Amino acid sequence: MSVTTQLVERALSALVAGANGDPFAVLGPHVSERDGATSVVIRTFQPRAAAVDVIRLDAPAGLPHGQAVRGEERTRVPMTRGLAEGLFEATFPNEGVVFPYRLYVTRPDGRRDEIDDPYRFAPVLGDLDLHLFGEGRHLRVFERLGAHAMVIDGCAGFFFAVWAPNAQRVSVVGDFNNWDGRVHPMRLRIGGGIWELFIPGLVEGRRYKYEIRTRDAAHVFLKADPYGATSEQPPASASLTLGPSHHEWQDTAWIAARAQAGERLDRPMAIYELHLGSWARREDGDYLTYRELATRLVPYAKEMGFTHIELLPVLEHPYAASWGYQVTGFFAPTSRHGTPDDFRAFVDACHQQGIGVILDWVPGHFPKDAPGLARFDGTALYEHEDPRLGEHQDWGTLIFNYGRHEVRNFLLASALYWIEEFHLDGLRVDAVASMLYLDYSRPPGQWLPNKFGGRENLEAVGFLHELNTIVHAKYPGVMTVAEESTAWPGVSRPVHLGGLGFTYKWNMGWMHDILTYMSNDPIHRRWEHNLLTFSMLYAYHENFILPFSHDEVVHGKRSLLDKMPGDSWQKAANLRALYGFMYTHPGKKLLFMGCEFGQWLEWNDDTALPWESVGEPPHAGIQEWVRDLNRLYLDEPALHECDYDPDGFRWIDCHDSDHSIVSFVRRARDERDFLVVVLNLTPVPRYGYRIGVPGAESYREVRNSDGSAYGGGNLGNAGRVVTEAVAAHDYQQSLALTLPPLAALILKPE
Repeated sequence: MSVTTQLVERALSALVAGANGDPFAVLGPHVSERDGATSVVIRTFQPRAAAVDVIRLDAPAGLPHGQAVRGEERTRVPMTRGLAEGLFEATFPNEGVVFPYRLYVTRPDGRRDEIDDPYRFAPVLGDLDLHLFGEGRHLRVFERLGAHAMVIDGCAGFFFAVWAPNAQRVSVVGDFNNWDGRVHPMRLRIGGGIWELFIPGLVEGRRYKYEIRTRDAAHVFLKADPYGATSEQPPASASLTLGPSHHEWQDTAWIAARAQAGERLDRPMAIYELHLGSWARREDGDYLTYRELATRLVPYAKEMGFTHIELLPVLEHPYAASWGYQVTGFFAPTSRHGTPDDFRAFVDACHQQGIGVILDWVPGHFPKDAPGLARFDGTALYEHEDPRLGEHQDWGTLIFNYGRHEVRNFLLASALYWIEEFHLDGLRVDAVASMLYLDYSRPPGQWLPNKFGGRENLEAVGFLHELNTIVHAKYPGVMTVAEESTAWPGVSRPVHLGGLGFTYKWNMGWMHDILTYMSNDPIHRRWEHNLLTFSMLYAYHENFILPFSHDEVVHGKRSLLDKMPGDSWQKAANLRALYGFMYTHPGKKLLFMGCEFGQWLEWNDDTALPWESVGEPPHAGIQEWVRDLNRLYLDEPALHECDYDPDGFRWIDCHDSDHSIVSFVRRARDERDFLVVVLNLTPVPRYGYRIGVPGAESYREVRNSDGSAYGGGNLGNAGRVVTEAVAAHDYQQSLALTLPPLAALILKPE
């Protein structure tokens, strides 16, 4: 036996044992030379076949050994059994060139299939793909890795590619090959660590995973596709083959207007944050589909006056109670609500109603679930090996290794995929603080400093710089938003000016301070007046969004309405006053679902919002107040044009802590266009309360949170009040106002 023959037999034995990492070396067609003569040898591994024939498609002049059957200019040649069960081989002597062929497989039950051999196709990925991915610069790698419908040499099927550089062998397994990792082992592209295989004849909707054998051959396990575009519904975890999108977008005008507007910060932005699985449900308790949500949610948000919808992560996730923040499918909308095209239809419906869509995106960590990214090829591939760098102990999740080019490329491609494929208008990046600091939520000794000895995660900072630079350059008008709770400077400043490059930052400090203040009994508020006013000392350091988010109404924190002190009337009045302050304070607005009608119970992700209460007091009044605030916010340039310009805000009086009253002016770019806001945050009415105001004229009471339509006592100024020539607060004119209890007044000069 020749050395070559011995090597082939060893490779075939390894193949049958599921340990061959180079299947193309022995399977498929090969030109063999022996004693000066050439022949073509074709091998296939078909463990569920009783017999296999080669169907030669080029009608050769001479017949090889064995019984040949001619028909329709094709020759069918029986293959002989190889060294082991399932191995078949046919030799075509005196052939020097590989010819086109198919395989005719007879099953033990008599069924017959004519198939194309996956091992007769050349590599699909080019050297440029491998090079760009290795450098972390393949921004459209989602078009190359994963599973993609293709037609190669006239054969339709699916092409698979996955990064697993430290595996001994990777196979595509699924219900089409009995989940047998020996049937479709993949080709390793040397130098890139990427395994690829084209499987002809495979159609859309087939379940698949990657079977990975570790380099030390100690473990074999299954992984979902990191670049998979869709999957079966959890708790099942297989990826699904998916063909091209059939959705025809109708939002061309919206996308063009978005690009033309670019990075304008002077526009109103009122965001409705929500969790798709619990906003509403069917009568049987099942989830609404994306298309059902488009017909119910979108008109509601439009009617309420919100400009944007922000979705808690819809990226595929195994555990529903994680709300989507523990992601396993970074390129897949969760199948709980339908297909990717269904999600496209939802976004399209939003755009056609003039509503932007922001997606919560989670590049900070990922779960340890077995089908996911954790130790993907048996090594710490996407994460760090050292748990002091690679694990969030509080959350039980793993941290991405931002210093690895391929990992950074994976995350950048995910961000661009959602913008490109689903036309999203913004990404809200979750848990940015956990990315920025190496010692985040870690005691001394449980973290490793950077190369300069500091606590900053320099690789994560570099990743965020790259993310924001690319998004703003490629997609004008698409925003990036940081959920960042520390004093890191310049979060929403451009990268070229030393910032992180986000468009906006959540103002977590304001949220914490104002909720602490408002949850106090009004009799004690005078002692914490600074919590009401402190935010204006830093309001222009960043481009802030003022959030009342999901995190504030869950895990025992109670709903916003229930946080408020007093009896039920006072709770509602406090909440209306709080919203009045939020909508008149500089910064864009964000309100979590259910807060707009003041639900009593804190949010439960496992049930729908209590919509049955909306028509009852006090919820109807709170909802009407939020609706009217949104309308005022959209209509009045003074409330949004100068959100990030100190000239747009001026205190009238921020010192009246004894009465827990503040008053201020909001201005538009045209200084003649302004509003006066007064908040009385005690349950005591104030009569003849004097504040100085610009100009000698009458003022119209454009909003009063104590109005009867909102559930209040209807105390106020009869809709209009006239200035008096009495100096106050550095103004020559002033107003003597009736201030209703626990209320916000918004006045406009006539």
